[in-house]
Amino acid sequence: MEFFGHIIDGQEVASVDGATMDDVDPYTREVWATIACGGKEDADRAVAAARRAFDEGPWPRMGYEKRQALLHRLADLMEEHADELAMADTRDMGKPITQALHDVARSAWNFRFFADHARLTAAETYPMDSGHHAYSRFDPAGVVVAISPWNFPLMLATWKVAPALAWGNTVVLKPAEDTPVSMTLVARLAIEAGFPPGVLNVVHGYGPDSAGSALTANPDVDRITFTGESGTGKIIAAAASRHLIPVSLELGGKGANIVFDDADLDNAVYWAIESIFRNAGQVCLAGSRLYVQSGIYDEFVRRYQAAAEAMVVGDPKDPSTQFSAALASEEHFTKVQSYLDPAALGGGRIITGGVGEGWSVQPTIVVDAPSDAKVVREEIFGPVVVATKFETEEEALALANATRYGLNAMVFTENLSRAHRLSAELRAGTVWVNCFFIRDLRAPFGGVGESGLGREGGTFSREFFTEPKAVVMQIDPAR
Repeated sequence: MEFFGHIIDGQEVASVDGATMDDVDPYTREVWATIACGGKEDADRAVAAARRAFDEGPWPRMGYEKRQALLHRLADLMEEHADELAMADTRDMGKPITQALHDVARSAWNFRFFADHARLTAAETYPMDSGHHAYSRFDPAGVVVAISPWNFPLMLATWKVAPALAWGNTVVLKPAEDTPVSMTLVARLAIEAGFPPGVLNVVHGYGPDSAGSALTANPDVDRITFTGESGTGKIIAAAASRHLIPVSLELGGKGANIVFDDADLDNAVYWAIESIFRNAGQVCLAGSRLYVQSGIYDEFVRRYQAAAEAMVVGDPKDPSTQFSAALASEEHFTKVQSYLDPAALGGGRIITGGVGEGWSVQPTIVVDAPSDAKVVREEIFGPVVVATKFETEEEALALANATRYGLNAMVFTENLSRAHRLSAELRAGTVWVNCFFIRDLRAPFGGVGESGLGREGGTFSREFFTEPKAVVMQIDPAR
C-alpha cells in the first residue's frame, strides 16, 4: 500500500509524530493508501519553509519569464501523468474516470493560463499635470495558505495554487482529508520540474485541531484562500481576522435553474442533467433548484426524468460510467440520504432515484416540495434536484433569489431581453444563459451572501495574491 507524505521544503516527509490516516476508495469501501496526518508542528514547518523561500529564495525574484517556464513545465508533467492523476481522484472520491481526466486537462490549463496571464497583464500609468509620473506595481503578497475541497480535488486546488505561484508567492496547500493524493502527486512533479524548495508545500491533516486550523492561525501567513462549506469558511475568516490576514472564500451554493416556455427543451434538459448529476451533484454550483414555467412543465419533467434514468450508473473506474455509484465518503452519504427522509421533503415526492447500494444515491428528482422544505432551502451537495412550477418571470426571479446563497444561477430562454433582465436581477456571482459550467479564467468567480467573500480569476486573482503599490516619481525639478 502506497504512502503519501507531506511535501515540505522540497522533500516528502512523514508527520513529526508519525501519525497517519487511511485513504478509502468510496466505491469499494476499502483502504487503498496511507496518508501522513499532520498537526500543528507539521503545519508550522510548512509555513516556515514557505516563509524562508519567499523572504530569501529565488522564486519571487526570478521574474515572470522564468516562473512562467517552470509553471509550463509542471503543466507538461501533469499531462504526461494524466492517467495517474485522474485515477487518484477517482479512487479518492468516486469521480467517474472520464470526468477526472477532464479535470486533469483543466488543471494543467490553470497553470498555463495564470503563468501567461501574470507575465502579460499590464499594470497602469497615471498621467499627472504636476510634473510627476505615477504607475502601479503588483508585488507578491508573500505566503499563501490554500485550503481546497474534496469534490474537485485537483482542479480547484490548482485554481488557487496556479495564480498564487504565478504572481511570485509561495504556497502551503492543505487538501481535503478525503482526497489527499492528486495534489501530493502534483507537488512531487513540481520538485521534478525544478521548483525551488519551499515554493509549493502540501500538508495533510484531519479534524478541528490538526494542520488546517494551525495554518489559518499562523501569523506568518499573508493570504488565505478557501473553498468549502459555509460554516467552515466563517471559522477561517474569524481566525484570519486576529492577524488581519486577507481571505478569499468560495463557499456553498443552492443554484437556481430557471427554464422558460420558449427555451430550447433539448438544450435545457441536457444542461439540467449536467448541472445536478455531474460529479453526483457534489458541486457547489449544482442546479439543485429547478424552476420550470407552467406551459412546458409536464413535458420538461417527462424528458428530464427519462434522461436521468438513462444515465449509465456504475464503477467510476469504468470509462463507460456517467454517474458514479458511490458518493465521496460514508459521512457524506449519510448527510445526502437524510434529505430524502419525509421530514426533509416536506410533502414532496420522489419521482425517480433514491438511495442505492453501498454509499450511493441515484439521480433523484423531487416534485411538489414546498418552498420552506429542508430539501429546497439547504445545500445538499448530492444528486438531488427539486422541480417547481412557476407562472411569470417575476415569480421565477423571486423564487430564485429566496435563498441565503448566491453563487450561481442559470436561465434558459430564447428571449434576449429577458436573459439580460434576469442576469441583472439575479443575486448570484455567475449567471449562465442557455448553458452551465462554462468558465473563462479571465472572468471573476465567487459568490454573495453565504456563498462567499471575494473574487478569483484573471486580474481578480492578481489583486488578491499581490500587494498593489503606487509609485510616484518627480520628472520636473521642484519649484
